[in-house]
Amino acid sequence: MKSILVHVDASPRSAVRLELALALAQAHSAELTAFYGVMPAMLAMPWAAEPVNASFGSLADETDRRQHERARAAFERLGGADKARWVAAAEQDGGRLPWHLARRALTSDLLVLGQYDADDREAGALPPDLVPAAIVDSGKPTLVVPSAGDFDAAPRSVLLAWKPTREAARAAAATLPWLTRAREIHIAAGEEAGEPVSFDDIAHWMQLHGVAGKIERHGLGDIDPGEALLSLAADVDAGLLAMGCYGHSRAREWVLGGVTRTILRSMTVPTLMAH
Repeated sequence: MKSILVHVDASPRSAVRLELALALAQAHSAELTAFYGVMPAMLAMPWAAEPVNASFGSLADETDRRQHERARAAFERLGGADKARWVAAAEQDGGRLPWHLARRALTSDLLVLGQYDADDREAGALPPDLVPAAIVDSGKPTLVVPSAGDFDAAPRSVLLAWKPTREAARAAAATLPWLTRAREIHIAAGEEAGEPVSFDDIAHWMQLHGVAGKIERHGLGDIDPGEALLSLAADVDAGLLAMGCYGHSRAREWVLGGVTRTILRSMTVPTLMAH
């Protein structure tokens, strides 16, 4: 992991996200790029499709300027100016923010995003589908940071949601930098075609890659698997959840798998997702 891209907006939560990304970059001697991107205020206004007068345009420009300054100030207070690159989406490209973020992520090893929070009035205008769009369109492992809480870049306990799929396998591979440092690794699986999923192959693969922590195995039972994963993460005090991201775009709407949707909506722990 030598290149990390973190999305920054105008919310105070960006500082938490940026601090976590900086800690990861330092731990892995990686280059960090902070990508500032919010939609222009003019595009976010409900009357954006209608002609607006000069006063509304000036107000929107001032909002954009203040948001950018607030985000840049938070970046510099954390020492990011000395340890990371700062880039910003072009103002005229704000309406295509997910596309530009995904494109820049193509040459990064890890993308760090924040959980979407519709109640955060300070972040600036963000597309509700920014997270799934960036994960799926970039194809890159993505660490999604919850909208509340503080987190450790090197958690002692990691929870891996496992099933025999491409997405879960890619998530497991992307999690190796955390797995090799963890003291406890918890593997959780449900059933496939009515049969329990075997843990043997994934546990053996981890050991081949130098994972030395204690490996515990957990069945998810019959309850909703998304809720079961969140409950298990709390029970084992996991500092990271890793899982495949299941979803696709259809007619400009995102169709997400049930577990993916539950985790993105209700996450309480940083979650590493891979599509």
